[in-house]
Amino acid sequence: MIEARGSNRVPAVKAVDPSIFKAYDVRGIHGEQIDEEVAYRIGRGFARVISDLSGRPTGDLRLALGRDMRLPAPALSERYAQGMRDEGAAVLDIGMVGTEMLYWTVGSRELDGGLMCTASHNPKEYTGAKLVREGALALSGDSGIGELCEIVTAGEPGDPVEQPGEYTTEDVGEPFRSDALEYIDASAIRRMKVVLDGGNGMAGEMCGPILDTLPLDQVAMYWVPDGNLPDHEPNPLLEENRRFLVDRVLSEKAELGIAWDGDADRCFFIDDTGAFVEGDFLTALLARSILAKEPGATVLYDVRASRAVRDVVEEGGGTAHVNRVGHAFFKTRMREMGAALGGEVSGHYYFRDFYCADSGTLPALLILELLSVEGKTLGELLAPLRERYFISGEINSEVEDQDGKMEEIAKRYSDGETGRLDGLSVDYEDWHFNVRPSNTEPLLRLTLESLVSPEHMEEKRDEVLALIRA
Repeated sequence: MIEARGSNRVPAVKAVDPSIFKAYDVRGIHGEQIDEEVAYRIGRGFARVISDLSGRPTGDLRLALGRDMRLPAPALSERYAQGMRDEGAAVLDIGMVGTEMLYWTVGSRELDGGLMCTASHNPKEYTGAKLVREGALALSGDSGIGELCEIVTAGEPGDPVEQPGEYTTEDVGEPFRSDALEYIDASAIRRMKVVLDGGNGMAGEMCGPILDTLPLDQVAMYWVPDGNLPDHEPNPLLEENRRFLVDRVLSEKAELGIAWDGDADRCFFIDDTGAFVEGDFLTALLARSILAKEPGATVLYDVRASRAVRDVVEEGGGTAHVNRVGHAFFKTRMREMGAALGGEVSGHYYFRDFYCADSGTLPALLILELLSVEGKTLGELLAPLRERYFISGEINSEVEDQDGKMEEIAKRYSDGETGRLDGLSVDYEDWHFNVRPSNTEPLLRLTLESLVSPEHMEEKRDEVLALIRA
């Protein structure tokens, strides 16, 4: 039916795609799923969620705002800020920063929360937001993001408050970098050649000034932030995005290569032989460094990880605990247990004395310090682990009935020691595996390790995969 002219009909409320609300953040394609109007509504909703979680009225809230280098980020950030302010919250805008700088600001300034406008490692057409409450504790699907989704998809947020919240800006670069350097003995760093791949993301701006103070022969690639992402996607977990760094490490005969993802809250390492360093092995090395500084420290590692983490921690006199995958779970449990370090296979590393935040800066500094103190190359430090632990990496399989398949696997391997902390974990003396359902897709994710040989790992991997895919 055609609406008559002059009708008083209220215009249709813009529908927001609920799929942008992920397990740990908000993520979607700019213009199609997230635009300035959606950003404004997310800003309004975020202030309300933080108010509910903190038990404080929105007019009393102080919230931080940061953004990455992506092209729509300035306009979206402006609308995020306006949304938060229109609920009465005061906004501290710290500008274009790495995500951990937003976390650091929330923690160090004792703010009520913070919103980082970023799409992390995704291709350039994506945008999104990472959201934290007080203490830089992440919102998640279990706490906060579901409520935010309900608010934003319900429709227009209503009239703003009469007096919008205060808006201030601050450059937090210097104090952030000063705090980061406190984590190591900078005078211990020896001269070495290091290749750096910033992926045209935030690493150059965030970590560059710190690395410039150290006696490093730097070979920097894609170091200038550029939202066009002209060289490669800022996702070093994918082999095709690492080959530039691997080739350069080898051609330069460098001791080390370091790559960061787009918002620079994760860093990844290439050793002097050109080999990629798996996240669980890197967690083991970080634990070794932390235990030298804090004997007896507690370390968390995720259910997918190599036994190398537990073994290295216990051999170093520390205590290791397995944990659910996901930064919200790590940050919460680290606080509960006073754990000094948490590490995930995906390259997220968390530090108690850095507000339990995941950092792309501290792992780089700690590994540079460890190489200097030990007087070894990264390949030499990793050799004992690579000779003892044989890992499959994460393998995805499309499975419609995930729960049914998980029970089938549990029944088949019921003679092993089983755990249900996160998916299904099965442990035998000389091999183990974890199978987890995807949060967003009909997939099962398998990680498996053998303590016998690469061939044994492949045999067991293929055996479990055959059951998953049957």
